[in-house]
Amino acid sequence: MIAALLLAGAAQACPPEHAAVGHCTLPSAPVMRATAGPPAPVRADAADAIWGAAAMAPARAQLRREHGGGTFSFVLLDIAELRDDGSYRWEGEAWFGGDINRFALTSEGEGQGHLEEAEVQALYARAIGPYFNLQAGVRQDIRPRPARTYLTLGVDGLAPYWFELEAHAFLSNKGDLSGRVAVSYDQRITQRLILQPRAEVNVGQHSEAELDLRLRYEFVREFAPYVGVSHRRGDGRATYLVAGVRAWF
Repeated sequence: MIAALLLAGAAQACPPEHAAVGHCTLPSAPVMRATAGPPAPVRADAADAIWGAAAMAPARAQLRREHGGGTFSFVLLDIAELRDDGSYRWEGEAWFGGDINRFALTSEGEGQGHLEEAEVQALYARAIGPYFNLQAGVRQDIRPRPARTYLTLGVDGLAPYWFELEAHAFLSNKGDLSGRVAVSYDQRITQRLILQPRAEVNVGQHSEAELDLRLRYEFVREFAPYVGVSHRRGDGRATYLVAGVRAWF
């Protein structure tokens, strides 16, 4: 910037018409020399000279944990509802870990009078980007009988336009391959009133699809009762009015 100002000033002192008759000489542009790149970062290790690197290492490790390297936990009961036919349904998850590696437990099921369907998954999750986790683990079906065990592989995360996405493949101990994809979206009507459309498709020996629409009100962020409608299509069709709560901590 300074060189450009000096060059402009010199050009004003020697106009082109004066240079043409030899009264003065136009200045030439300065030659820009390539640099060797940005300087090396300054090491924040001055305390090592007093206390020693070994004594300071635990303090630096604690600083990294407190600024992005910590471990956290989260429990979410996403669906806990009663249907207008007297049946019930739940779906939830819990995880413990950090930004990169986590251990997760998920559970879902339903019944009417007695437990009809129930499963639990134990998963290792690793971040594969800012918005998605790769998951692998085991799924155990408790109901219906006979119980089945599955290897699980899939992804979950936040797709473009703020869609929550889950996609998993399951291989049972009997060699059966199945899959599940679920997509949901939180449309905020106000800061506390949220409309959530949700779609889930299961493919395999017993394929079915489910479309849900729930309207919840967050009295606090951690607790929100809701009402809605759920439509299922598989071996038959069924539509339910539902009421329940969503909670997390």
